[in-house]
Amino acid sequence: MASYLDIDLLRCFSIVAETGALSRAAERIGRSQAAVSMQMKRLEDVVGQPLLNRTGRGVFMTVHGERLLTHARRILRSHDDALAELSGRNLSGTLRFGCPDDYADAFLPALLRSFAQLHPQVMIEVVCASTPRLVGQLDRNVLDLALTSVSLDTPRPVLRREDLVWVGPKNDGGDWPDPLRLALGDPDTLDHRAAVTALDQAKRGYQIAYSSGSLSGLLAVVRSGQAIAVLTKAAVPVDLCILSKTAGLPDLPKIGLILRMDERRASPITRAFEAHIRTVLPTL
Repeated sequence: MASYLDIDLLRCFSIVAETGALSRAAERIGRSQAAVSMQMKRLEDVVGQPLLNRTGRGVFMTVHGERLLTHARRILRSHDDALAELSGRNLSGTLRFGCPDDYADAFLPALLRSFAQLHPQVMIEVVCASTPRLVGQLDRNVLDLALTSVSLDTPRPVLRREDLVWVGPKNDGGDWPDPLRLALGDPDTLDHRAAVTALDQAKRGYQIAYSSGSLSGLLAVVRSGQAIAVLTKAAVPVDLCILSKTAGLPDLPKIGLILRMDERRASPITRAFEAHIRTVLPTL
């Protein structure tokens, strides 16, 4: 009997990869965990390779799983586009998309411009906020889709990795006072937690001079020379500079970017923009 890649199996596999757990995938799809597990076993039988490593922390892609995931997303995108085109359902409507402030300037223009060329009748409402606030809005169904920051130990597939860096004003001598004055995001944000953890481990004194969910407010404090901040490397404005290791500051971790949406209520527009971001963002 000839083997073929069933669309339903590929869609289920893609959701398992996104959620990082059979139980969470089952909740999104509206099936039992046993049913999802059986579908994954069927897909592994079709391709003749193990696709998932199951652990107590969830499931992780094998090398074969990562390779299939690339094909699966392309196949699903082509399938959905063809169905929409042939059924006469051109994409139109409004999408509510959330994005952290520090990625807005770096990535949003290219993402929105290229998507508009493909789907000119779609309007995208953009909400910029910190990741914890965006997750809260997703949970309340205020947003349809959000790009968020996570630590790299997440079980979710990461679209892009970004360096966290110390940022200060240009042409500054780098003779920072002790305790170090910091301008950071809210206490539950990754930049805040990463900075505090790194300084505590280095036993370097510090003072939170300014803490806010407003990126423009943080940057204003840095530009005034009153404090330094932590940003993703791609988001550093041209009038500020990345502080080198000679400034005596500890190393900061990398973070990951992931997409979040409610699979059960995702519209064709939401799915189309999600697939577009997955394709374009890693190339920016």
